[in-house]
Amino acid sequence: MRIVGIEVATLRYEYPEGAGFRFAGGYCNGRLSCLIKVHTDTHISGIGSVYSHPVLVSKIVVDHLQPMLLGEDPLELEALWDRCYRIIRWYGRKGVAVSALGGIDTALWDIRGKALGKPICQLLGESRTRIPAYASALLWKDDPEELGREAEQHLADGFRGMKMRLGRNYEYDRAAVDIVRKAIGPDNQLMIEGNARYNLDQARRMAAKYREKGVYWFEEPFPPEDVDNYLALRPNLGLPLAAGENEFGLQGFRELVDRQMVDILQPDCSRSGGVTECRRIGLMAAEHGLRVATHGWSDAIAVAANMHVIASLPTGLTVEIDRTGNGLVDRLLTEPFKVVNGEIPVPQEPGLGIELDPAAVESFTLPEGNVPDGNYSDLVFGRGFYTPAGPYESEAATA
Repeated sequence: MRIVGIEVATLRYEYPEGAGFRFAGGYCNGRLSCLIKVHTDTHISGIGSVYSHPVLVSKIVVDHLQPMLLGEDPLELEALWDRCYRIIRWYGRKGVAVSALGGIDTALWDIRGKALGKPICQLLGESRTRIPAYASALLWKDDPEELGREAEQHLADGFRGMKMRLGRNYEYDRAAVDIVRKAIGPDNQLMIEGNARYNLDQARRMAAKYREKGVYWFEEPFPPEDVDNYLALRPNLGLPLAAGENEFGLQGFRELVDRQMVDILQPDCSRSGGVTECRRIGLMAAEHGLRVATHGWSDAIAVAANMHVIASLPTGLTVEIDRTGNGLVDRLLTEPFKVVNGEIPVPQEPGLGIELDPAAVESFTLPEGNVPDGNYSDLVFGRGFYTPAGPYESEAATA
């Protein structure tokens, strides 16, 4: 079996008018991801995805890495990962290049599983066929009471854990966490993402509130560059500190581990280097007594890849499921994921174990190189869509 070609397609979902969400980065009106397809000289092809700048992903995959992979055995995927990493190292140890490599890697794992007739989780050393999954939503609302009604809907949809985005201002954060905790009760998990909006004093102050409300983890209170604040906050925090969605590759996550910055690592197969690298990150976490809860904020392919990784890890906690109405998650597969009593079945068909809906893929695919202006959550195109929130306001500033 030999690799004969690699394709990249940019997928875009636009929320219906008024159905997007407001968050620290402004108003999100759509979502983007990249679909990777690796073809072989047999009937077997594999898919992966990349959550990064679509035009850059296409250039790296098609123009730079594809020529290095044509004619190679796709089953030698660990060696191919290392080869590609050496090729991109000079310009891509972090960011779009290692993410692009990860999309290829996930597709190669899909091929390996199909060729061997086994799901990826079994190839990795499966320990579970069902894993916990949490609803990722609860963005900023003008009326915080809406968050309670939304949280109740996530419970009705089968989730027993959910994550809310805070870091808006002191009064909003306090009210919002009270409302959501009341809505879901004491027996369901509540996670807080700070959207990198706090300074150290603000994070410490809000952490006391989050402890009071039994928050399961406190995620990214600071930007990833604020290493000193992570080091200062973690001791005596009283609840797990989580980060990793803005980190890349084993080496990047090793910095979090070696400096004892966090308790929970959050790699993502569509960002951090694919199945191969996320598995390496997970095993490193286990060696140091840390836990893993994959990040997932792009598409259903990434969700499936992350599920296989979590199912194989001794300290894998849960997978993140975007519940903002993102069509790239909800409509991309012929059989959408379903959560029951807080758990999601890990696909058991060969490879990733999922099947893309051709009509959905066609409807979401953009012409090559054409990304309309918009706010796509972590990616913004067009100056008019760059409308981030102002600085976090403490109680004193709003009094």
